[in-house]
Amino acid sequence: METKKSKKSTKDSNGDGCWLLSGSTHLAFGCIAVFALLVRVIVSLNSYSGAGDAPKYGDYEAQRHWMEITLNIPAKKWYQSSTVNDLTYWGLDYPPLTAYQSYAHALFLHYFHPDSVALFTSRGHESPKGKLLMRWTVLSSDVLIFFAAAIYFVIVYYANRGKNKQQHMAWHLALILLGPCLILIDHGHFQYNCISLGLTIGAVAAILSKNELVACVLFSLALNHKQMSAYFAPAFFSHLFGKCLRHRNPLLRVLQLGLAVVGTFILIWWPYLYSVDAVKEVLSRLAPFERGIYEDYVANFWCTTSVLIKWKRLFPTPSLRLFSLSATLLGVLPSMVQQIKTPSVLGFLYALLNGSLSFYLFSFQVHEKSILLPLLPATLLALEEPLLFRWLTYFALLSMFPLLCRDRLILPYVTLLILFVLIYYIPGIRSTKKRESSSTGLKKLVMILVLLCSFFLHIVYVTLRPPQKYPFLFEAVIMLLSCSQFVTIAVYSNLKQWMLESSIWMEKEKKVQ
Repeated sequence: METKKSKKSTKDSNGDGCWLLSGSTHLAFGCIAVFALLVRVIVSLNSYSGAGDAPKYGDYEAQRHWMEITLNIPAKKWYQSSTVNDLTYWGLDYPPLTAYQSYAHALFLHYFHPDSVALFTSRGHESPKGKLLMRWTVLSSDVLIFFAAAIYFVIVYYANRGKNKQQHMAWHLALILLGPCLILIDHGHFQYNCISLGLTIGAVAAILSKNELVACVLFSLALNHKQMSAYFAPAFFSHLFGKCLRHRNPLLRVLQLGLAVVGTFILIWWPYLYSVDAVKEVLSRLAPFERGIYEDYVANFWCTTSVLIKWKRLFPTPSLRLFSLSATLLGVLPSMVQQIKTPSVLGFLYALLNGSLSFYLFSFQVHEKSILLPLLPATLLALEEPLLFRWLTYFALLSMFPLLCRDRLILPYVTLLILFVLIYYIPGIRSTKKRESSSTGLKKLVMILVLLCSFFLHIVYVTLRPPQKYPFLFEAVIMLLSCSQFVTIAVYSNLKQWMLESSIWMEKEKKVQ
């Protein structure tokens, strides 16, 4: 009987879409998850955004302050400026689900260390115990949401694959869970991107497993956690709309999916639906138009081209908003059209990458950390596009290097980059990177020169001081190099998505013939 069970389990794990995994795969997944958790713990022992930098500190203090506010005042007043909630001091500027998350974490901190979330007196609180508890809130969120979603995705994505499936699953899971950018930002710099990105991965996996109502709920939750999740909205909308058009009852299907989205939004926004003004108060906090079209040296189109075109000086904010909206829509339109015409799983993943890259390059008020969003679908495409994934990961890291240097995270930066390279080139996974062998000599030479240039930039940034006349010269050069690579990847990925559509149509014609 045991032999039959063993055979059945093996067959199911390698068969069509079954969820049963072999014991060795369970062990591999467990080891990867534990190792990824340990890496996060080690990184969290380092510095963070705004450490000891009074009076406003940084992102660490912003997250702690939101816990203080949500714990001590009613939900209806979380987004209102008042004597107890000074919005100029790290006022809440994310959707309500982030506020609820802050409240849940505040209860945890209040139980173990009330002083760390006390109203007014806790501003700038940086006690060792408080820092430990804050770090654990990120670790627990990561494990409960991002880890679970990553495993869900890997199981679904490889469900119908045969040869070397389990080996590839473990390799892909390791790349997702040990991505250096997310670890450095969430567990070094200090944020909770793991929640919104984890919910997005769960929504992607739900679409892959044909649970589209679940996907709508999960992605709606992601949107309500961080508004930047809208980077993925065009891909979700176009893919699901394309699927609805092919449904036996399109209107009913659209209604079902629409109700799932609207119902989720109503549930999340319920405390603010008592008046139009209350909703407007929240919305006004989510769109920081007053900050201008860009801040710092982010490697997107507006900031990079500002070297030659002084956008902020030449155009008023309303005009820049229109330019930004138009450019972003033009950027996402090709991938949306492709998915509405010919929705497919692989095309959907490319659409996620293309849409999020377009938002990163052209949308209003982009932050360096926003590169995490295009990096997510690139990571999910690691098996199909290994070189693109590796290249985007490296230059995403480079684009955030000045930010991470300010946070004193150079050692974790270098260590995680080395770890990423070791995992990427793990022996026995060469077949996953077979496309790289087709690179021409000229292409390889250009890539080597770009990498040498980026390596040189790292050294220069750390060891030399810029000229007094150009204090941000090194940041500008890093921005220019990174942006050039992001644009190249965006062009390639859009072309690849449309080439994919051609291959789908060719396959359909062969079947008809």
